[in-house]
Amino acid sequence: MNDNQNREKIIVRTSVVGIVVNLLLAAFKAAVGILSDSIAVVLDAVNNLSDALSSIITIIGAKVAGKKPDKKHPLGHGRSEYISALIVAAIVMYAGITSLVESVKKILDPGQPHYTTASLVIIGVAVITKILLGRYVKAKGEQTGSGALVASGTDALSDAAISAGVLITALIYTVKGISLEAYMGVIISGFIIKAGYEMISDTVSDILGRRTDIEISKRIKQIIVAEPSVLGAYDLFVHNYGPEREYASVHIELPADMTVDKVDVLTRKINEKVYRETGVVMTAVGVYSRNAGSKAEDMRTQIEEVVLKHEWALQMHGFYIDEEKKRIRFDVVMSFDIAHSEGVRILRDEISGIYPEYEIIIVADLDITD
Repeated sequence: MNDNQNREKIIVRTSVVGIVVNLLLAAFKAAVGILSDSIAVVLDAVNNLSDALSSIITIIGAKVAGKKPDKKHPLGHGRSEYISALIVAAIVMYAGITSLVESVKKILDPGQPHYTTASLVIIGVAVITKILLGRYVKAKGEQTGSGALVASGTDALSDAAISAGVLITALIYTVKGISLEAYMGVIISGFIIKAGYEMISDTVSDILGRRTDIEISKRIKQIIVAEPSVLGAYDLFVHNYGPEREYASVHIELPADMTVDKVDVLTRKINEKVYRETGVVMTAVGVYSRNAGSKAEDMRTQIEEVVLKHEWALQMHGFYIDEEKKRIRFDVVMSFDIAHSEGVRILRDEISGIYPEYEIIIVADLDITD
């Protein structure tokens, strides 16, 4: 069994456990809530029911994500997990909003709950069960890199706190005769809505494309620059096509006199090492040539000082001097604080003042990695 199949199996098994436990909890809480006329307990049961539905969607997402690449989707179906996570988040939001509406109605038209010792014990057991379930699901989510499972586990732990609040409310009414049911329902609804919003926000960020993880970025660059002939690694861009499905491209700086056959051997070696040590597939390794000689290094140092005096200029690389055509070319990573066309104009004017005999060619790069 390969890693993807094993991952899918773990996600499905964990989700099935979540479905069974949440359905049982929902049934017991619904019975307690209806018999005791407690809106807080009923809403807690609805929350468990939405969790079970979320687990079903997680299974569907994992199954679709595990499909092999095909002609229409050559990089696989991994991003479908983000879609399933978004659906789960939408369900959580809907449950929260519905709960809020019902709680407000109960505040306007209050009733008197009736708790028994058995109902209190059931709620207490539900709290402990949710804690154990949340820790189990979250751990499996972190193990498999499943955002949907991590979200479900985190949600379950939040549910445990909510159920504990319901239990405290029930005990207060039993001992003091003070009914806080509807108000606890509002608090529960707020937690559910907040969890749904955070899940939507995180998933949308994954779909839009996040900044490359700093640890992965550093590790890949360390692997590349460890090769003796590599003078620098730049423009690393990691493309995410779902959990554990990452592809990357990079530019490396090499001596200008390095032959194509040696470059070919080097890039193949880099591809193999990066994949073996990080699991990231290098889809492209571009090359910058670097001049040899003290004159080129002196010019590079002087121009780099001019460039980096600007706060919005984060890095300079790909520097090359074409003496025959009298051209100086290099790339500059610019922050989002300045329009790139404006930054290029400023730098070109300043450097042309120092080297008027050269044509200055500047490429503005996005600030995509740390």
